[in-house]
Amino acid sequence: MRTSARVQPTDVRERRTHNLFEAAATYIAARAENDQERIEEATTWVPADALSFGVSELARRAVVALARERDVSPTVVARDLLGLPTD
Repeated sequence: MRTSARVQPTDVRERRTHNLFEAAATYIAARAENDQERIEEATTWVPADALSFGVSELARRAVVALARERDVSPTVVARDLLGLPTD
């Protein structure tokens, strides 16, 4: 009896699953680089609400890391990044 071979995609990205943090990191990096193709790709990896959560978590972690690096409060960093007065 002959068994049929399963056809496997040759492009690893086609069959690979992505988690929400990977999607968020790719989405934000692509936005920073104005890479519309990668933006659109990342939005297909996870549901929109999961991507939104991932983006929020990435923003929180970035603000905390910058605050520690600058030795200031997260509020100062967040307002500074958005161009808001910090006083």
